[in-house]
Amino acid sequence: MQTTVHEIADGVYRLSTLVADAVPGGLTFNQYLIDADEPMLFHLGPRRMFPLVADAVGKILPIERIRWLSFGHVEADECGAMNAWLDAVPGAEVVFNELGCQVSVDDLADRPPQHMIDDGTYELGGHHMRALLTPHVPHGWEAQVLFDETTRTLLCGDLFTQVGDGPAIVAGSDLVGPAMAAEDMFGATALTASTAPTLRRLAALEPRTLALMHGPAFAGDCAGALTDLADAYEARLAAQTERSPA
Repeated sequence: MQTTVHEIADGVYRLSTLVADAVPGGLTFNQYLIDADEPMLFHLGPRRMFPLVADAVGKILPIERIRWLSFGHVEADECGAMNAWLDAVPGAEVVFNELGCQVSVDDLADRPPQHMIDDGTYELGGHHMRALLTPHVPHGWEAQVLFDETTRTLLCGDLFTQVGDGPAIVAGSDLVGPAMAAEDMFGATALTASTAPTLRRLAALEPRTLALMHGPAFAGDCAGALTDLADAYEARLAAQTERSPA
């Protein structure tokens, strides 16, 4: 395996590792590095992938400069390497939402994490970040996304997950069809009455770039893609409700 590096927005880098045997067609595992006065790494990678990701970060900036470590929810591919990063970078701190810290990260992290709040804003120096809690969207009680207001890049975690390899960034491609195909394969989304409204809240941000964890970054009609994804999940929920016994 090797980790590739591409700048997908000004100062926002996609670090991508294809795991060919993860699923039929392979699956990319992406991290995003925000190069700021206080650099942030969003998604920390699985524990065993730490050497690959650390080497990729080192091609952009010395890893010792990383100040903040964050992720979308508590899962091995998002934060398995958390303590490896804390060990390698003495000045780094984990920053995650308060609920996720209370139920998991306060105990799992080798150094106490900082707590984020919903709709809270955080200045990295050159990049202004906003945290948005998305409980159970796509999954995980403690799920969140981060929005880089400076470049209008939505770090959207497992939303729009698709299998296979491809370009680092695409524009004008269909995101919803591949996401629904992956949903049929994994069944990973917690489909509730809150799913579509949460996605429409993200669409209202009008992002210019979607930073997917599994798949290419997207620089097309991001608000439209999020709205279409909301519609697709809303239709699935309605279909399930209709099939349910009275």
